[in-house]
Amino acid sequence: MSLRVVFMGTPDFAARSLAEIAAAGHEIVRVYTQPPRRRGRGQSEQKTPVHQLAEVLGIPVATPQTFKDEETLAEFAALESDVAVVVAYGQILPQAALDAPEYGCLNLHASLLPRWRGAAPIQRAIMAGDEVTGVQIQQMEAGLDTGPILLSETVRITPTDTAATLHDKLMDTGALMWSRALSALQRGSLEAVPQDEAGATYAKKISAAEARIDWTRPAEELANHVRGLSPFPGAWFELAGEKGPVRVKVLMAEAEAGEGDAGAVLDDRLLIACGSGALRLTRLQREGKGAMAAEDFLRGNPLAAGTVLS
Repeated sequence: MSLRVVFMGTPDFAARSLAEIAAAGHEIVRVYTQPPRRRGRGQSEQKTPVHQLAEVLGIPVATPQTFKDEETLAEFAALESDVAVVVAYGQILPQAALDAPEYGCLNLHASLLPRWRGAAPIQRAIMAGDEVTGVQIQQMEAGLDTGPILLSETVRITPTDTAATLHDKLMDTGALMWSRALSALQRGSLEAVPQDEAGATYAKKISAAEARIDWTRPAEELANHVRGLSPFPGAWFELAGEKGPVRVKVLMAEAEAGEGDAGAVLDDRLLIACGSGALRLTRLQREGKGAMAAEDFLRGNPLAAGTVLS
């Protein structure tokens, strides 16, 4: 027997879950996603990945600007869904929405709660040097990622994982959890385990200023910083240019032995001194250019030993 499901999500991470739920044969009565945004050089309106997939699947789509108005809430309740599945939707749902489906709203979160509640759990886990993370399905409450855990899977973070590779691992793992979760929901066998508030940490949104590389930090920390922000928004430093400072993103880097003043270039292959140790920059992207290996970057941007990066 299938469930009447409302799906709420926006990016590629959510689209993968939508595809799995549809393939499992559940009746998806409505998809909610963020409104189309103007993007690119031509500033043309682009629908979200979830919106595009829903149209391919023939599922009605709604794109309300907010869930706070009575009309949107009334339409949501009128769907008489069994459950709402929420994956990176991008809007806070009021209590009236959380209560509308028979079994409430279930959310897929890309961390092992209560660690890394909030907007950027994938990036924060790598930046903090975590060796393990995971994906969890939780019963949604009014608080930010505070609801009890219904299903959990762990995922190891390897030394070469970036935000992009870990995103894809968690996306695939999480999407495959929905079939089990919804089947257990139908059987009444989902066990809700409250979170331990003592271990709560918050994954706040990454700011451009925070992404800037602080060469006074230890090299190991900066290697995690680079991986956690690659490819977006990208850890960055500035080079002097003819028309002023030019921002350069570091997309891959490795911690090595080395000593010198923080930010000093130590050799001709982009080994940069840090607060302790040194960071070997292996893949970079100059503002307005494509990503490239360090040797290709140096052909157009020679940096002699002794140069100090800001």
